[in-house]
Amino acid sequence: MKLGKLFRSGSFLIAGAIIATTGVEALAQKKYDPGATDKEIKIGNVSAYSGPASAYGILGKTYQAYFDKINDEGGINGRKISFISYDDAYSPPKAVEQTRKLVESDEVLLIFSPNGTPTNSAIQKYLNAKKVPQLFAGSGGAKFNDPKNFPWTMGWQTSYPVEGQVYGKYLLKEKPDARIAVLFQNDDYGKDMLKGLRRALGERAAHMIVAEDSYEVSEPTIDSHVVKLRASGANVFVNFASPKFAAQAIKKVAELGWSPLSIVSNVSASVEGVLKPAGLAAAEGLVSATFVKDTSDPQWANDPGVKTYFDFLAKYMPGVNKADSDVSRAYARVQTLVEVLKNCGDNLTRENVMKQAANLKNFRTEMLLPGITVNTSPTNFAPLTQLQLIKFRENKWVLFGDVLAGDSDN
Repeated sequence: MKLGKLFRSGSFLIAGAIIATTGVEALAQKKYDPGATDKEIKIGNVSAYSGPASAYGILGKTYQAYFDKINDEGGINGRKISFISYDDAYSPPKAVEQTRKLVESDEVLLIFSPNGTPTNSAIQKYLNAKKVPQLFAGSGGAKFNDPKNFPWTMGWQTSYPVEGQVYGKYLLKEKPDARIAVLFQNDDYGKDMLKGLRRALGERAAHMIVAEDSYEVSEPTIDSHVVKLRASGANVFVNFASPKFAAQAIKKVAELGWSPLSIVSNVSASVEGVLKPAGLAAAEGLVSATFVKDTSDPQWANDPGVKTYFDFLAKYMPGVNKADSDVSRAYARVQTLVEVLKNCGDNLTRENVMKQAANLKNFRTEMLLPGITVNTSPTNFAPLTQLQLIKFRENKWVLFGDVLAGDSDN
């Protein structure tokens, strides 16, 4: 009997030791880099709240609103989000200055969705040298899907070369006799879009593209470029411009009485930020491509994801235009980040953030179109690779055709 008591007592001692050891190991499993603690995750961002691309300022505002929602619900794995966003005015030097501040003074864990190709390009080398995630960059530049040379940078949206290919495939099928005039921004964004278009057209690009003209973001207006392109005799106008200039171009085409088939890139397809300033009548018949649901389209009226989205807007962004595609894209992008951080668990190191971001399999947010999913791998830093064509009819975008993908970023 005494031996039995001793054995049972010893069992309790052993069990206690195991529990204690397990507790120590559990605590040891928590790993943090700057910007993460038991209670907080600091996330940095730069957005264009002023300057020539100030229409993109709504992106940062949407991220803040969504993190407010997350915090109200208890945070991510019990940690509240501290979102710090600065204005870079769409200026590369300003983007570098503000990003350095976020990393070196604010000590954020990661930089999330800095917006714009020139600004992301300006901070890419710095963030990779510092080994700070530049996660879900707000650009479709091919350079943001280069894990070999830039392992700390990942894009999110469909790349510009792939988007350009989608338009090229569409024109080959629907308007094989096209005489194409291309307006493009003189940076990686515009050049990547044009590269994709040319790739899809193949050998026919040489005679189908009858005019090309680039502009600088420092120009106050691009009206003269549109006049020049019209003079080429083109019957297709491809508008690879950022929002402010895309709106100017759409408006000028209408003022000139020019009636080409007009294509506008996804980044400039916002009804609120581009088409309304240009004039909705002038935008009639525009073609673009998207990967998110158009919340103004009655076909999504009873969609559970859209209903959840509208509930979010009503509570956290009252007064915002529900039809603004920039808001819905931002909503989908920030949901992807939340998924990554959830998957990080208690290992909130910058290395693990990138590891989890590079292991997304068929992830869907509420706003992605059916058939479009987020997929990444250690060798694929392009989460989205698909698009569906849309046409602007009677003050709204209408889906048409099938979900399409380009062949490659390169």
